[in-house]
Amino acid sequence: MTLHITGDAAADTLLTENPLALLVGMLLDQQIAMETAFTGPLKIEQRIGSMDAAAIAAYDPDALASVFKETPAVHRFPGSMAARVQSLCQALVDDWGGDAAALWTEGDPDGATVLKRLKALPGFGEQKAKIFLALLGKQYGFTGEGWREASAPYGEDGSFRSVADITSPESLTKVREFKRAAKAAVKG
Repeated sequence: MTLHITGDAAADTLLTENPLALLVGMLLDQQIAMETAFTGPLKIEQRIGSMDAAAIAAYDPDALASVFKETPAVHRFPGSMAARVQSLCQALVDDWGGDAAALWTEGDPDGATVLKRLKALPGFGEQKAKIFLALLGKQYGFTGEGWREASAPYGEDGSFRSVADITSPESLTKVREFKRAAKAAVKG
């Protein structure tokens, strides 16, 4: 399994190999392009030398905000997103021993359990948690019972709704078209 979300081989490799990087990318995926959000973990790792929950949780908050502001910025809202990433990492340290993958592996959980665990994280509401669960099921090898139902509608087979469906430049284009159409329908 290799993720192809960003179009950047190094960023995609980090997302594939480091569950925390994938979780942080999902956290950053708001009010910026998906590719930018999911390259954020690589920028963080390159700038602080680590993509480890305990290291990020213990990092000086002001220094982390400065890291997020370096050009190119990790996010368009570097201060608030640095704090969110740090809060997420602290929650992982406190509740999961710093192991992001434990959210979907500890105790052989079903889809509904993983969704509940994700929603308990700082910065993960219902929609973000469902999209991440769909990403785990569609591309990251999570096979817990009921994951498609728990992540609905994002777990739907053959859909192009979210980052969970991006496997190539062509699928990225389809996801963007779906999002444009959805926004147009809301404005309708």
